[in-house]
Amino acid sequence: MGLILDYEDGQTPLDEDEKEGLLIPTIATRAELDEFEQQNIEHAIQWTFGRRLRVDTILSEDFIKAMHKRMFGEVWAWAGEFRHSNKNIGVDKWLIATELKNLLDDAGYWIQNNTYPPDEWAIRFKHRLVSIHCFSNGNGRHSRLMADVLIEKVAGLPVFTWGRSYPATTAARTAYLQAMKSADLHDIQPLLIFARA
Repeated sequence: MGLILDYEDGQTPLDEDEKEGLLIPTIATRAELDEFEQQNIEHAIQWTFGRRLRVDTILSEDFIKAMHKRMFGEVWAWAGEFRHSNKNIGVDKWLIATELKNLLDDAGYWIQNNTYPPDEWAIRFKHRLVSIHCFSNGNGRHSRLMADVLIEKVAGLPVFTWGRSYPATTAARTAYLQAMKSADLHDIQPLLIFARA
């Protein structure tokens, strides 16, 4: 029968071939999947914050992929690989590497030239990263952790709170999605506020 998932608003559906990449065949429900993914993510967080990381390391395609693999590699065979199909969000699959390179270059410029305050360049990075949608799944969680890594390792500031919302309450999820939609319309302020809520 396989993995059957219900998707909430804002979640990216997996293709059937992507579902076949599940490394734990006993997972059958969304709740079980969420639990195993969260355990994997917690290991990634421990690994990340226990290391010194330079800005040029963080702002690299290799690190972006490695972070995703650390977050989801014990659950999905395709973790850390750019998606091979187009989704309901994100750039065309053929443009992922190009758009990511543009983002990494832009973020390096923002940081080096103090274009924005640290919270803002980290949140702008997060928003553009999730908008590119590099991976088949986990892009929101990945982009939030990447923003946390940037703000902590580069700016030396506390990580974002993201509404302290795992597992996400309906109200926190709604606020997050509304803030993301505002950022899509070039109003980053609601996302900045939510990130520190």
